[in-house]
Amino acid sequence: MNMFSKIFPKIHAEGYKFLVIAGIITIIFYIFSSFLGLIGLVLTIWVYYFFRDPDRIIINDDNYLVSPADGEVIKVEEVDGPKELGLENKKFKKISIFMNVFDCHVNRTPCGGKIEEILYKPGKFVNASLDKASEDNERNYYKIKDSHGNDVVVVQIAGLVARRIVCESSKDQDLKQGDRIGMIRFGSRADVYYENYEPLVQIGQTSIAGETLLAKK
Repeated sequence: MNMFSKIFPKIHAEGYKFLVIAGIITIIFYIFSSFLGLIGLVLTIWVYYFFRDPDRIIINDDNYLVSPADGEVIKVEEVDGPKELGLENKKFKKISIFMNVFDCHVNRTPCGGKIEEILYKPGKFVNASLDKASEDNERNYYKIKDSHGNDVVVVQIAGLVARRIVCESSKDQDLKQGDRIGMIRFGSRADVYYENYEPLVQIGQTSIAGETLLAKK
C-alpha cells in the first residue's frame, strides 16, 4: 500500500452522497463565515474518513476466524445462540466489537463459507456498547457455514447514532475469508458467534477487520 492510498483511502459507495452533502454545507457555511466554513471543512474530512474502505491483508486460513470489524473488543463470552435464528438451544462463544464514529465501518466475514441465512430485524438505537443492544437495536444476522461445517454467525448492530445497516451479501453466496459483507452508518457494533474455535483476543483489545485473528481451531 503506497503512502497516497494511506492518506487518501478509497471510500465506500455509501459515502459519496454524504460527502456531497457535507461539501454543500461547507460552501454555505463559508458564505456566512470563514469560521463556519472551517467547521464545515472539518465535518467534510470526517465524513470522508468515516466512509473509508481500505484494502486489507487477509490470512486466508480456514483454521482462524478474523475480525468482522474495526474497533474495540468489549465482550468475549460463552452464550446461547441467537434465538432469531433458532439457535437458542446451542452454545456458542461470542466476541463483540464496538465501532466508534472514528473507526472504519465496513464489515467483513470472519471465515470463508456459504451464507445459509440473512435475517434483518428492525429495532431501537440505544448505545451499541450496552448488553441490551444485542436484543433491542436494529440488527442484521448472517449465518455462515464454514469449511469445517461449523456455524458462524455475524450480527451487525446499529448504534446510538446509526440509522441504517447496509447489507451487501445474499443468501447462498459463497464467501472468501475477509470478503466485505456490508457496513453500518455512524457508530455501531458487530457480534460474532462461533463454535469449535478458541478465542485469541481479550476485552479492551483493538481489532482490524479482515486482519486481526479472533479465534483458532
